[in-house]
Amino acid sequence: MKLNPQQAPLYGDCVITVRLTEEAELEDDVVFYLVFTGSAVQHCTSTRKINRGTLETIAPGHDCCETVKVALCAAKEGLPVLVVAEESFQFIQDEAYDAAQFLATCAGNQQALNFTRFLDRSRPPSGDVDFLDEKVVLAFRHLKLPAEWNVLGTDQTLNGEN
Repeated sequence: MKLNPQQAPLYGDCVITVRLTEEAELEDDVVFYLVFTGSAVQHCTSTRKINRGTLETIAPGHDCCETVKVALCAAKEGLPVLVVAEESFQFIQDEAYDAAQFLATCAGNQQALNFTRFLDRSRPPSGDVDFLDEKVVLAFRHLKLPAEWNVLGTDQTLNGEN
């Protein structure tokens, strides 16, 4: 089995192609899925058959940067589940995750958020900004934020309380 790519951002959401060796071609009546096993979290994802030797799935979000074990499992009605192949896979922190962490840390801090003026001056293409925005939103969903966190910060005067 060969995974492509061999890494994904912590928030997941990228397509992973699974190429099988010739002796492990896909049968029509077998369901394949991937199990990602990390140090503290395990994910199970369904797959879609592309052709007789290729599957694809969407990378799950993960709890930390680390290399995990990925097992390709096959299930056929009336038979036990088999592990067909195993491979390593890496979850990494990317620019969108860094940006989400920065924004979460600086919530309510007007001075720290002045970097948006830089974005206004540099004017990246709108498609790039939209793509980055989608990735930052996904990254925010995977941040570990305290229950009391909010976008206005911790200053209660900003929250309308006096």
